[in-house]
Amino acid sequence: MQTDVYRLWSTRIVTFAISALAAASVAYWSLKGWRPHTPSAAPVVAQASPVTPQAIARALGGGLAPVTPVSGAAPAISRYALVGVVAGRLRAGAALISVDGQEARAVRVGTLVDDGMKLESVSGRRAILASATGASVKLTLELPQLDQ
Repeated sequence: MQTDVYRLWSTRIVTFAISALAAASVAYWSLKGWRPHTPSAAPVVAQASPVTPQAIARALGGGLAPVTPVSGAAPAISRYALVGVVAGRLRAGAALISVDGQEARAVRVGTLVDDGMKLESVSGRRAILASATGASVKLTLELPQLDQ
């Protein structure tokens, strides 16, 4: 009877690999089981957000009427900071605008930047904000000049 040497070696290699995996599994689980269990130092307590009168009013169905800004009070341009501009063709584009010193966020042309102000257009290093309520208030934001 003639035996195939290559088949014999492949059988030995597969048997060795399965035995090694089984031994590694037994070693892992036995070491994990013998280790003393240490509970966490302190339980995590979820902090409740502070309850504001506006939140209570919204929960009870109030406060749903939109707040209309006073027409005589124009929004201060100092509230807005232009961080970046992506100008495209045909009224397409976006701007990175920071409101009240918060983190800048991307705003597409035609969407609201803040309550009552929307991004009207972008071009080059400039963004124009207009009132979303139809008032004739327009603000022009420009990127600072580059130091060369």
